[in-house]
Amino acid sequence: MSRIVIIGGHGKVALLAAPLLVAAGHEVISIIRNPAQADDVAATGARPLVLSVEDAGTEEFTRALTGADAVVWSAGAGGKGGPQRTDAVDRAAAIRSMEAAAAAGARRYVMVSFISAYGEVADDHPLRAYAVAKIAADRHLQSTDLDWTILGPGLLTQDEPTGAITVARLEPGASSADARTSRGNVARVIAAVLAEPASIGRVIPFCDGDTPIARAVAHVPRAYADLS
Repeated sequence: MSRIVIIGGHGKVALLAAPLLVAAGHEVISIIRNPAQADDVAATGARPLVLSVEDAGTEEFTRALTGADAVVWSAGAGGKGGPQRTDAVDRAAAIRSMEAAAAAGARRYVMVSFISAYGEVADDHPLRAYAVAKIAADRHLQSTDLDWTILGPGLLTQDEPTGAITVARLEPGASSADARTSRGNVARVIAAVLAEPASIGRVIPFCDGDTPIARAVAHVPRAYADLS
C-alpha cells in the first residue's frame, strides 16, 4: 500500500481517480480548498484535507505531503479569476507543490496537463493564459529530480470510460477538440501510471482509443517528452 496525495481532490477527474486508487489498496488523501467539499471526497474512500493551494507556501505544502509516496496534481483555476489567478494556481502553486514533494520525500509525481502542452503558445490561443501556465509548470517538473510523469489528455468529456486510449501527439493544425478523452479514462491512466515504472520520465499525450491503458502507458515513446 502507498499513500497517495491528490491535489485538486474535488475535481471531476480526481473524484473518479480516488476510488480506483482506494480499490487498489492505497491510502488516498485528497486536498481540497472548500471544506464543504469534504463529504464528496470522503464518499470516494479518500481522506479530505483542506488546504488552499493558491495561498499555501512551500512549508505548508510540505507538511501536507509529508509521509506521501506519490503526488497527483489535478488542480486548476478553471479559468476563474482571469490570467493572474490562472498563473497563480496552474503555474506558481504547481511549482510550489513540486518543491514541497521533494522536501517531503514524495518522489513520485504525476501531473495532469493537456495534450497541447508543447512549444510556443500562439497569441490567439483560446486558452492562452492556461496554456502558458501549464507548459511552464510541465517544463519545471521536467527539471526536477522527482520521478515524474506528465499526462496530456485531449478535450475532456463525460463519456463512459472504455479503458482504452491512443497515445499520440496532435497532428499539426489539430486541436484538443480532435482528441476527445473521457474523464473516466484519465482517472484510469492516473492509476495505471502510478503502477507502471516505465511511465516515469514520460510525457503521455492521449485520447480515447483502442489500446488497453496498462499496455499503452508502458510503451510511450521517449521523444514525446520533448516539450519544445
